Amino acid sequence: MKVIILAGGFGTRLSEYTDVIPKPMVTIGGRPILWHIMNSFANHGHKDFHVALGYKASLIKEYFLNYRSLNADFTVDLGNGKIEPHQINEVDWNVTLVDTGLASMTGGRVKRMEPFIGNEPFLLTYGDGVSDVDISALVKFHKSHGKMVTVTAVHPNARFGELDIQEGLVKAFKEKPQTEQGWINGGYFVVEPSFFDFIAGDDTILEREPLEKVAEAGELMAFQHEGFWQCMDTKRDRDHLEELWASGNASWRC
Repeated sequence: MKVIILAGGFGTRLSEYTDVIPKPMVTIGGRPILWHIMNSFANHGHKDFHVALGYKASLIKEYFLNYRSLNADFTVDLGNGKIEPHQINEVDWNVTLVDTGLASMTGGRVKRMEPFIGNEPFLLTYGDGVSDVDISALVKFHKSHGKMVTVTAVHPNARFGELDIQEGLVKAFKEKPQTEQGWINGGYFVVEPSFFDFIAGDDTILEREPLEKVAEAGELMAFQHEGFWQCMDTKRDRDHLEELWASGNASWRC
C-alpha cells in the first residue's frame, strides 16, 4: 500500500529549527523525524512513500538524493573521483518527492498526490509525529469495516502537569502525561481513493470539509490506539523525543 506523508507545512511553532530547515528534517537521534515515520511504515511492509512537499522542499529532496552518502562512511579518491563505501545503511524504500505548493493546505496537498496514487487505497499521515501504532492491525481493521476512511485515534498529551490528588494529598505528579480521557486525530489514516473527490483544491483543509463530510456520511471509522503517540510541535516536544531515543525508551524504535 502506498504511503502519503504530509511534509510541506511551515512549522512556525518550532522556529528554533524551521527558520533553517523544514520541520520533517528536524532530527531525533541524528535522523530526521521524517525518516523515523517512514521506518515505522517500512517495518510493517509499506515501503512505497509519496512525500508531499512545500516549505523548503529542496532540502528534503537533497537529503534523499544524497541518502547513501549521508548514511555511510566512505573514502573519496580525489584523483579520479572514485568513492569506496565502508559502511552502508541500506533501505529498500521507494521515495517519490512531490512539490505540492508552498501555500497549499493539508487537503490540497493530498489532492495533488492523486495522480501518483491512482485508484487504490493508501495510507496517509503527517510528517511531524511518531507512534508505536500497529500499522498492520490498522490496515486489517480498515479492510474489515468497508468504510471510506479510517483515522487513528490517540489520547492527547495533557497541556499542563497532571496531579493525582486524594483528600488533599498529591499522590502522583506527572509532567504533561498522555491523558486517559478523550481522543484526538493522531494521523495514520487508511483511505479509499474515492476520498479524493471530497477535496476541492489547494485551499482545502483536510481536517475540515473533507473529513467532516465523510463523518456525516457515516464513512469515517476510528482505530483506537492506546499506546505511544507524540507530535513534534515545539522544541520541548523535540527534546522529549530526543530524550526517549537516547535513553532507549523510544517505543516507536524498531
